[in-house]
Amino acid sequence: MNKSRGFTLIELMIAVAVVGILAAIAYPSFLAQIRKSRRVEAQTTLMSIAAKQQQMLLDVRSYAADTATLNLTPPDSVTKNYSVSMVVSTSTVPAFTATAAPLGGQVADTCGTLSLTDAGVKSPASCW
Repeated sequence: MNKSRGFTLIELMIAVAVVGILAAIAYPSFLAQIRKSRRVEAQTTLMSIAAKQQQMLLDVRSYAADTATLNLTPPDSVTKNYSVSMVVSTSTVPAFTATAAPLGGQVADTCGTLSLTDAGVKSPASCW
């Protein structure tokens, strides 16, 4: 008798089930890491804004109202996933708050909106 070599249907289905289980576990973890790396890019942009704002304060004794005045353009990778904005107070003691609000798929990130103030206060603190 000739014995056929190869996989049986049961063996093939077991292999497919194992791959499916591994994918079901790995994919959400993969997406979480992608969101985390995008968050780090947004945090880096906020830190760059803060550094430029501090330099602006030293040079002209006030903060810039927008990133264009700072000659700083947030990278495309950040603007696709976050809406970066600034609020500047023109009171006796100048102050600013830079924020990055998540957009699209980044909304699923547990940290939500990131912010950084002129005093160096970062929120949410657990995400920095």
